[in-house]
Amino acid sequence: MRGGLRGFVIFLACLTLGVASIAAVNSVSEMMTSGIQREGRTILGGDMRFGLNQRRASAEERAWLGGLGTVAETGSLRSMARLPDGSNQTLSELKAVDASYPLFGTVGSEPAAPLADLLAERDGRFGALAAPEFFDRLGIRPGATVRVGQIEIELRGVLTREPDVLSDGFIFAPRLLVSLDALAATGLVQPGSLVEYDYKLRFADPSRDPELVQAEANTRFPQAGWSIRDASEAAPSLQRNIERFSQFLTLVGLTALVVGGVGIANAVSAYLDSKRTVIATFKSLGASGRFVVTVYLLQILILSSVGIVLGLLLGATAPFFAARFLEAHIPIAAEASVYPGALLIGAVFGYLTALAFAILPLGRTRDVAATALFRANDGPGTLRMRWAYAGTALLLAAGVAALALAMSSDRGVAGVFLVATAVAFVILRLVAMAIRWGAARLPRVRSTPLRLAIGNIHRPGALTASVVLSLGLGLTLLVTLASIDRNLRNEIGGTLAARAPNFFFVDIQSAEVDAFRTAISALAPGSTLQDVPMLRGRITQLRGTDVSKVEVPPEGAWVLRGDRGITYDATLPEGATLTAGEWWPADYAGEPLVSFAAEEAGELGLRIGDTITVNVLGRDITARIANLREVQWESLAINFVMVFSPNTFAGAPHAWLATLQMPNDTPEAERAVLSGISNTFPSVTTVRVKDALDAVNALVAQLALAIRAAAAVALVASVLVLSGALAAGNRARVHDAVVLKTLGATRATLIRAYVTEYMSLGAATALFAVGAGALAAWYVVARVMRLPFVFDGGLAVVTLVAALVLTVGFGLAGTWRVLGQKAAPVLREL
Repeated sequence: MRGGLRGFVIFLACLTLGVASIAAVNSVSEMMTSGIQREGRTILGGDMRFGLNQRRASAEERAWLGGLGTVAETGSLRSMARLPDGSNQTLSELKAVDASYPLFGTVGSEPAAPLADLLAERDGRFGALAAPEFFDRLGIRPGATVRVGQIEIELRGVLTREPDVLSDGFIFAPRLLVSLDALAATGLVQPGSLVEYDYKLRFADPSRDPELVQAEANTRFPQAGWSIRDASEAAPSLQRNIERFSQFLTLVGLTALVVGGVGIANAVSAYLDSKRTVIATFKSLGASGRFVVTVYLLQILILSSVGIVLGLLLGATAPFFAARFLEAHIPIAAEASVYPGALLIGAVFGYLTALAFAILPLGRTRDVAATALFRANDGPGTLRMRWAYAGTALLLAAGVAALALAMSSDRGVAGVFLVATAVAFVILRLVAMAIRWGAARLPRVRSTPLRLAIGNIHRPGALTASVVLSLGLGLTLLVTLASIDRNLRNEIGGTLAARAPNFFFVDIQSAEVDAFRTAISALAPGSTLQDVPMLRGRITQLRGTDVSKVEVPPEGAWVLRGDRGITYDATLPEGATLTAGEWWPADYAGEPLVSFAAEEAGELGLRIGDTITVNVLGRDITARIANLREVQWESLAINFVMVFSPNTFAGAPHAWLATLQMPNDTPEAERAVLSGISNTFPSVTTVRVKDALDAVNALVAQLALAIRAAAAVALVASVLVLSGALAAGNRARVHDAVVLKTLGATRATLIRAYVTEYMSLGAATALFAVGAGALAAWYVVARVMRLPFVFDGGLAVVTLVAALVLTVGFGLAGTWRVLGQKAAPVLREL
């Protein structure tokens, strides 16, 4: 080791990069998760939170909650806010609060003033705070008035901080904060309105056990239908997303580490090759093969520790850089720190990967004879591997996979990712073998550079396997992620937007349905209006078993998580297709029946004849599954997981949901519909689908940026490995170049030969990466996301050019020094 680390620069770089990416992702994830746990009560809005849909707590329920401590009540729904003259309007997330709000944390506003004063009624007008985007959409400033429902509200300030916003889930529109008295005055809350009431509780006795309180709540009020959370799960949706995204980026980082493992193997092999005289001396003096392996294994472990420590130092700094950025987008006090658990994960991955790839060239060194080592053209890489070393490498690789699976929240996704990486690794090996096999069987050509290039591809010690492996994995991952991103954004911004309805209308009162249809006919003649009754309900039991005791796969858990929109219909909905069972008669009057979405039923293990219990408006309703039907969620039409027989909800108050498809969807025509409906039916919430898709597209773009950054790490690792592989082959190139020049070859001839060789390898690798990446992207887009897949030819061209530039560029950079070698010193070693 006193001889320097010249041969291990690529080794250290690959290991540092992979460990740093894994440690950084897990450190930032742990920082965010600990922030949510630390501020759980502030994020939740209380020690516990009791949520009810479409109804307020009864007097008995409210009295019981009040006996536990201080209660703050909030009501939330989506509503249209419009200027008093009706010239402009926007969708808003309306949140109404009482005098006790907030129990934890503070509300930030500009100007700063007590919340009760800002929301109080003055001169016949209630006050409100609004998010900055609300003012931007309407082109107004604080002090202006807007109409919400049947009243005018004065905007008295800008809402700069809402302590419990994360626990409310995804906020689709800008927030508008008012008092509960103002909400009641708007007239928006009607029978069947999609309003959610939350009761945030601050315990009078801080030692109360939330689990015991929840058990008591369910015992006292078994049909309340409320969703109950405590501070330990303040923002479950955000926490799940953090876990999933962290898992994905960890797997991408692991891919970068595996790609770097090829560089580790190349570096170790090249280093041992350069130490052939030292190893020969050891063996000539009686050293055993085990002694030689132990010496260099210790050296590899020491150098691995250096690379891992460097990676951990980089990973440990990630939370400090990410904290300020995250606080600007997520209202959590991200306290950056060093997270030993996250760093330990990175270190374990680093050691396992380094040893898995280093053990193979080390094993070959054991059985090399001293006489062979003294010959310049023989080296450690020319012998076969002992099964003991190959088995050890496989066990270490299995350890990497097992650790990745153990860390994953969704082991199915992690398993697919790991299997795909392993398969890609094997296929790349086969591709390299196929290229060598094909090159060896090509007919002899007259062109000297081409003949030399073909020979370099298939000769012993050729760079083919190293180039294909190093560049292939990184390019394949990049093509896969880029193709998924491109297809997803094209679908959301193009195809999906083209076939989706123009508007969704929510909270149409039953007494206004006929008038609403007439208004739509006048505002948008020739358009297609589809309307259905809609309620909200939460599945509480499957086949008589409480859902909290039912094991369901992650892909089906969303159906049981929170409340679902439900409807009823006497006939099979238009466009629906039954996959099993039969639809009930139009005049059916027997036990409640339900039609369930076929795919979701399969994920939950439901069959025809099974029963489900749904809590609607505080009542448990048990229905039997009569049929299963196929649901095309990607159509953005009106679709429901559950459609009940009409007699199930006879007499239950409910509103209606409608979609509007306009053949003339010009901006002017859409504005006319939006303005006309908002002014005529102030309680109806109008959602412009294109605005919703734009918001989703913007979110996908932000996620794609992080994914591209992670994929870039893998590509950088590929480039490092490629440069190391080409550098490792330069020793053999020196002998070839000197012999060829001695026999009369010119520098120009050799350069053309090397360029042809590198271009051939780069093109073959790019073709594989494009094909394998497109296949993987097709599987994710078409089979997992159920969206149409379109092959991107432009991406294929970019990948091909990138591969050619990298292979030719790095290849010539190393070869140029080879061509300048003096002949005499090299010839004396042959």
